[in-house]
Amino acid sequence: MVKNRSALSLLFDYANVLLMALMICAMLFPFLHMAAIALSDPEPVIAGEVTLWPNGLNFDAFSAVFNDNRVLVGYKNTLIYVVLGTTCSLLFSILGAYPLSRRNLVFGKTFMMLIVFTMLFSGGLIPTYLVVRSYGLLDTIWAMVIPGLVSPYYLIIMRTFFQGIPRELEESGKIDGLSDWMIMLRIVLPLSKPVLLTIGLFYAVGIWSNFFSALIYLRNEDLHPLQVMIRNIVMIGQVGDMTVSNSVGGRTVVLESLKYAVILVGTLPILIVYPFIQKHFVQGVMIGSVKG
Repeated sequence: MVKNRSALSLLFDYANVLLMALMICAMLFPFLHMAAIALSDPEPVIAGEVTLWPNGLNFDAFSAVFNDNRVLVGYKNTLIYVVLGTTCSLLFSILGAYPLSRRNLVFGKTFMMLIVFTMLFSGGLIPTYLVVRSYGLLDTIWAMVIPGLVSPYYLIIMRTFFQGIPRELEESGKIDGLSDWMIMLRIVLPLSKPVLLTIGLFYAVGIWSNFFSALIYLRNEDLHPLQVMIRNIVMIGQVGDMTVSNSVGGRTVVLESLKYAVILVGTLPILIVYPFIQKHFVQGVMIGSVKG
């Protein structure tokens, strides 16, 4: 029986490794394929001869993208939205989650029911647009921040994490004369680094990838985020189903190379940031999800 279990366990390990390898290949393939086409010479791209490795080495697509002022403006706007939006979202999520994590909060269960209700039902696009317009947020940076300021789902995860912090720590803080504010700032938040980084990453990725709100609320092109700029560049290049586009920076660039170059430009920053907080990412999600 022991030998059979060892064999089955070894087979299970091999199957897991194989499955993970297939998943890694499936996730890496699109990025490698886009990078190969973006860096290849025009002729092999037009002939469809590029797969996972560049055929030749040509940086005209990336040069054309970065020489386009729209991309630089989009990067600047997106960084502003990400920094401002993530900071405000984390701040208000903390201010909402910490009181709700206290069992002695008056009407705490009622507030939680109202928060959960918003996860099931929403007012819809038109009422939301009318509210944003009535507050004068159209064509302002706050239109990208305030409408989606707090996610009920992330707030509940953060609340659950706060509930898992030992009560004895807070009681010791009260004995030392700390107020509720100081307990949150000096005891709770320093212990909540995993969940703060995890939720912060979720908020940052959501804001970085958000182009729908910009299409609805922003008419001024100087306020458009990077994703909208990339969308506009790709759509201009696709006019008339042309194979070659000279619409970016005055350069003649193969459309496929242009599309994949701008997609990579918009995706890589988030992929670069993720490894630095990966260890906190897994811990924060698990702790905030499995506790009652």
